[in-house]
Amino acid sequence: MAHWIWAVAGAGLSWALAYREANRWIWAVCAAVYLLAASFASAFSFVTLAILGTFYIAACAIVLVPRLRRAFVSDPLFGWFRRVMPQVSTTEKEALNAGTVWWDADLFSGRPDWNKLLAFPRPALSKEERDFLDGPVEELCAMTDDWEATYELNDLPPSVWQFIKDEGFLGMIIPKEYGGLGFSAYAHSQVITKLATRSAPATVAVMVPNSLGPSELLLHYGTDEQKHYYLPRLARGLETPCFALTGPDAGSDAGAIPDHGIVCYGTHEGRQVLGMRLTWDKRYITLGPVATLLGLAFRLYDPNRFLGQEQDLGITLALVPTGHPGVNIGRRHFPLNASFMNGPNSGKDVFIPMEWVIGGQERVGQGWRMLMECLAAGRSISLPSSSAGMAQMAARTTGAYARIRQQFRVPIGKFEGVEEAMARIGGNTYMIDAVRTLTAGAVDLGEKPSVLSAVAKYHCTERGRTVINDAMDVHGGKGICLGPNNYLGRAYQQAPIAITVEGANILTRSMIIFGQGAIRAHPYVLKEIDAAGYADETTGARLFDQALWSHGAFLAGNAARSLFLGLGGARLKPVPGSRDLKRHFQNLSRICAGFAFMADLSMLALGGALKRREKLSGRLGDMLSYMYLGSAVLKRFEDEGQQQTDLPFARWALEECCYRAQEAAYGVFDNFPNRVIAALMKRVAFPFGRRFKAPSDDLGQRVTRLIMQASPARERLTADVYFASSEADPVGRLELALGAVAAAEAVEAKARSKGKVHRAMPASMSEQVDVALSANTISAEEAQLWRRYEQLRKACIMVDDFPQDVGRRTTPREQNKPDRTAEQRGMPEKAEA
Repeated sequence: MAHWIWAVAGAGLSWALAYREANRWIWAVCAAVYLLAASFASAFSFVTLAILGTFYIAACAIVLVPRLRRAFVSDPLFGWFRRVMPQVSTTEKEALNAGTVWWDADLFSGRPDWNKLLAFPRPALSKEERDFLDGPVEELCAMTDDWEATYELNDLPPSVWQFIKDEGFLGMIIPKEYGGLGFSAYAHSQVITKLATRSAPATVAVMVPNSLGPSELLLHYGTDEQKHYYLPRLARGLETPCFALTGPDAGSDAGAIPDHGIVCYGTHEGRQVLGMRLTWDKRYITLGPVATLLGLAFRLYDPNRFLGQEQDLGITLALVPTGHPGVNIGRRHFPLNASFMNGPNSGKDVFIPMEWVIGGQERVGQGWRMLMECLAAGRSISLPSSSAGMAQMAARTTGAYARIRQQFRVPIGKFEGVEEAMARIGGNTYMIDAVRTLTAGAVDLGEKPSVLSAVAKYHCTERGRTVINDAMDVHGGKGICLGPNNYLGRAYQQAPIAITVEGANILTRSMIIFGQGAIRAHPYVLKEIDAAGYADETTGARLFDQALWSHGAFLAGNAARSLFLGLGGARLKPVPGSRDLKRHFQNLSRICAGFAFMADLSMLALGGALKRREKLSGRLGDMLSYMYLGSAVLKRFEDEGQQQTDLPFARWALEECCYRAQEAAYGVFDNFPNRVIAALMKRVAFPFGRRFKAPSDDLGQRVTRLIMQASPARERLTADVYFASSEADPVGRLELALGAVAAAEAVEAKARSKGKVHRAMPASMSEQVDVALSANTISAEEAQLWRRYEQLRKACIMVDDFPQDVGRRTTPREQNKPDRTAEQRGMPEKAEA
C-alpha cells in the first residue's frame, strides 16, 4: 500500500504548490525531490519510476527552456488567440483603458487581502464640509417644498435656484483657486444623500453640475484659458451647465452618435478662424432647458485634412454657450412627471471656433476616453448617494409608521408579512450606504474605479428601488395618495429614472460589470490582449508567453484554493476584523476563490463568445458585485467601531450577499453550454452543494425591531435624513409620534388593566380616554399624554384630500386644439329640424 501513500503525497504536494501559485522552478525542484525520495524508498516499481522520470525531464525541458516552451506551447496558442480574439472597437478600447483598478483587482485575484481593505482610511468630513452640511444644506432642505416643486410649479422656486447658486452648490467639486468649494468626493456624496431625503428636484439641480459635465471635464482636460474663464463662473452660478451625449439614435451605443462636426474655416467675432460646423440632435439632457453652457459630444471629421492625414478624428467634446447663434434649446421633458429640468437640444450647421473644444485642438478625438474617465468618478457619487438618501428616508419613515399604525390593536410592523418587507428595508439601506461610502472614499484616494462605480450604480439603484417598493407596500393607502404630506410617493414614482440614466441597468449588469471587469481587473487577461495586438509579432509572442504561463499558475492556484476552502468551509482561513463577522470574512474569501476560477474557465471555454452570452456574463457580474457589496458592509462595520447593536443590519446584508452570489454561481452552472466544464466548476467551487442561505426570519425580525424604535442603531442607519422637529413637517410629525408611542401605550395598558377600557370597545380613542379619566384609572397628565399621542398618530396616518376639480387647467394642447366636426369625431351629423 506504500505506493498509494506516495501517490497521495504527490497529489498533496501538487495541490500545495498550486495553492501558493509557485513558479516553474519551484515546481521543478519539488518534483525532483519527490522523485528522488520515492526512488530511495522504492515506493514505485522501476517501470513506473522510469515513466515518471521521462515525463519529468520532458516537462522540465518544455516548461523551463524558453525556446522549447514557446515552440511547443506558447506560440501555437498565441496564433490561435489572435485568430479567435473578438474585434475590439476604438470606443471599447478607450472604455477599457479608462479609469483605474482598485479593490476589484483583489476580488478578481481570488485571494482578497482583507487587511488592505480595512487599512483604507475611513472617509471623513473636514470642519468646513461639516459646517456646510449643518448650514447651507440644512437651510436648502428647509426652503424646499417637494409638493410645491413637483405639483404646483413643476420647478424649484426662483429663490431656491438663487440660493443654490449663491451658496456655491454648483461648484462643490471646483477647487478653491477657481472660486469653488473644493470639497472631497465624500462631502459631495454627503450633500447629495441629505438633499435626496428631502427633494428630488433640488438633488438633481445640485448633483448634475458636480457629476459628469463641463466642470469635471474642464478640471481634468481644459486649457488654462478655459479653466480660468469658465470655472469661476460655474462656481459662482453665473453659468448653469449641462452635458449633451444621448440622442434619439445613440443611447447605450453612445459611441455610434450620428451628431457630427466638419473641420472648416468660418467667421467668429468678425474674423476668419479654424473651427468646425456642427449638426446635432440630443434628448434627455438634464438641466438642458435652463443651461447657459452646453457641453456637447460629437464625432469630428476633417475631409480637407486641415488637422492632419486622418479624416475621421473620433469623438470630440466642446463647450457651446446656449445663446450662440444656431443653438436650439427645445421644450422640456417630464421623466415620470419629475420636475427637474430635462429636455432636448439641437443645432444644424452651427459654426464654433476650434478653441471651444475642451482641452483645445490637441484634445480633438479624445472625447470618449475623457468621458469614460470622468464617468468613472461621477458615477461613483451621484446615483449611489441619491439612492442612499431615498433608502434612508424610506427606512426611517416606514419604521416609525409601522410602529404607530395598528391593525387588530397590534402595530403592523409586528405582523410577519410586514416584518419580511421591513427586514429588506433595513438590511438594504445599511448595504447601500456602505457601498456609497466605500466608493466615494475610493475617489478621494485618487481612484477612478470604472468597474466598481458601475457595480455601485447598478446595485444601489436596484436595491433602492426594492426599498421604496417595500416601503410603499407597508404604507399601503398612505403611500399611494399624493399630496403635501406624502413623503414616499414621488420617490416611488421616479425610482426608474435612476435605473435608466448613467448607463441603463440592464446593459450595466449584462455587459459592463463582468465584461469590463474581466479584462481590467484580471491580472493577466489585459496583458494577453495587448500582446496579441502588437504590430511586432515577435515582441507580442514574447509578452504573450510571459502572461500565459503566469495565467496558468493563477488558474491552478484558484482551483486549489477554491476546492480547499469549499471542502473546509473556509474555517481555517485566517482573517482580520471582529469575531462577530469572522465567518463572513471567510465566506467571502471562499466565494472570491470560486469566482476567480469560474471566470477563468468561462473565458477559456467560451472565448469571445462570452461577450455575446449576456446572461452568463451578467451572472458572473452578479458574483463580482455581491463580493464588493459584502466587502463594503464588512468595511463599514469595522470602521464604525464594531457597533454591537448594528450587527443585525450587517449580518442580514452579508448573508444576503453570500446567498445571492451562490445563486448567481448556480445560474452559471445550470446554463453553461459545456456541461463537462460546468460540472468541473460546480465540484470545485461548491464541492458539497449549496451552503449559503438567505437571511433567516429571526434575523429579519431583529432588523425590523431596530428600525421600529428610537435607538442609536436607527439613528446611525438614517443619520442623513432631513426633517424638522415640528408637527407641520410630515416626517417630523412621525418622529414626534414615535417618541410618544411607548408612554401612550403604557397609559392605555394601565387603563385596560383596571377594566375600565375594554379591548373590544368600539368607542373612539377620545371616548376611551374620557372613560378612564372619569374612573380615576389614569391621571389628567396621563390623559393629556394619551390624547396628544392619539392626535399625532391620527395626523400621521391621514392622507391629503382635494376638491374634485383639483389640478384642472386648460393645457396648451387644448388651447390650440381646433374644433372638430361631427364627422371628424366619428359621429353622424344631426338632422336638421
